[in-house]
Amino acid sequence: MSEVDLVLLLAAALFAGFVDAVAGGGGLIQVPTLLVALPAESPATVFGTNKVASIFGTANAAIRYARRIALPWRIALPAAAAAFLFSFVGAAAVAWMPKQVVRPLVLCLLFLVLVYTVIKPQFGVAAGTPLAAATERRAAMLVGAVLGFYDGFFGPGAGSFMIFAFVHWFRLDFLHASSAAKVVNFSTNAAALAYFAPSGHVLWAVGLGMAAFNIVGALLGARLALRHGSGFVRWVFIVVAAALIVRLGYDTFV
Repeated sequence: MSEVDLVLLLAAALFAGFVDAVAGGGGLIQVPTLLVALPAESPATVFGTNKVASIFGTANAAIRYARRIALPWRIALPAAAAAFLFSFVGAAAVAWMPKQVVRPLVLCLLFLVLVYTVIKPQFGVAAGTPLAAATERRAAMLVGAVLGFYDGFFGPGAGSFMIFAFVHWFRLDFLHASSAAKVVNFSTNAAALAYFAPSGHVLWAVGLGMAAFNIVGALLGARLALRHGSGFVRWVFIVVAAALIVRLGYDTFV
């Protein structure tokens, strides 16, 4: 790897950590950069190395949120447990389910999420009435299972989908939804690493170097989100969702 490629990877990790800490979607930045910088490596090695960088940034963002606000653990923990298990299932499904079938569906869902968020300016700005405890727990496990499977199988936009789900179905504001999503993201990253690492699909030197910069980006992103609140997270979410649509649209139709 050249020095230019190394600088590119570290810069991408910094920006990805920032974006992911606020609104999800860090993989949109890191994975394409890894593919460019490491053209000789297999996709599995690229994804495994990406998860090394991501898990440290996600963990640090979650810790920073937990120190400043009350995390909705009643939602985050059941969702994270289900997501960990089903992320394994999603990773295993890669072998028999063509991703070309999934990409157009994800593109449509992202477009609907973006439109819904834009046309409802008060969506996620303030928290609503919580669900009944038993209903909330079951719904959290269902959301965690579905999005955990998606993250293990395909991945792009998983964090953004989690934030939207926590706002829409659990009536959290964007700030608390983002904090809960970090807990679930950490769980899916850990599951992915447990899948990729034993088979040797991780470049540890590259991944840990990127992790240091991902942590710095995550700390900056979490600080801005905490300082500026749900309105700021909402607008970053809109920008990230739009960027995901452009990226996936390009991959699908070009």
